[in-house]
Amino acid sequence: MTEPAQAIRLEIPRPAPEVVKGFQGLATTAISDIIDLGCVMRYAIHPLWPDMPRVAGPAFTVRTAHHDNLMLHAAIYRAEPGDVIVVEAGDDSLAVAGGNVCAIAQKRGVAGFIVDGVIRDIGESRANGFPLFARGRSPIPAAKEGPGEINHPIRCGGVVVHPGDIVVADDEGIVVVPLARAPEVLKKAQAKAEADAKLSLDAWEKNHRAKVDATLKAKGYLG
Repeated sequence: MTEPAQAIRLEIPRPAPEVVKGFQGLATTAISDIIDLGCVMRYAIHPLWPDMPRVAGPAFTVRTAHHDNLMLHAAIYRAEPGDVIVVEAGDDSLAVAGGNVCAIAQKRGVAGFIVDGVIRDIGESRANGFPLFARGRSPIPAAKEGPGEINHPIRCGGVVVHPGDIVVADDEGIVVVPLARAPEVLKKAQAKAEADAKLSLDAWEKNHRAKVDATLKAKGYLG
């Protein structure tokens, strides 16, 4: 475990504002067409209510100890506006955050929480429109003793997340774009999304059927 003096890092690399803004206009499906499976969180991390507002911003990473939430509670006062707090929780039985913590995070400009663990007071955050993606919910709060880490690499939903990586979450899922690849992925995803938007359903069907039939024939399913 990291020594306490090194557990909290505040100086982290960050994507350019125009890059973040670009990802805010892209669906996770458009990004997933460009990146690999290792950048897509597993479906266990999901929106905690229907019609969740979408989230896109730099990752502010947190790791909590078993049955503890100290570092997440510390993170809401250290994250910058627009950050997405991404948490590797120590378990999935005790809540790492509740209504007041979420409300303070929202008040301070945090874009949302993505938690490999559970949260409580969901109704309060739903009423406030504060996005919560997690494994589920629990009414039992965790302790606040530590240890833990802030802005170190973590694993959330099966994906390694580094501080400053761009996280995009919507109804379709959650993707993590490594900071170093963000400009390249953005450019390719925007081009793909623009091309798809210009393609009519009839044209898409024609191309799709031709590809499917060609594959069936090449595999020997068609004479």
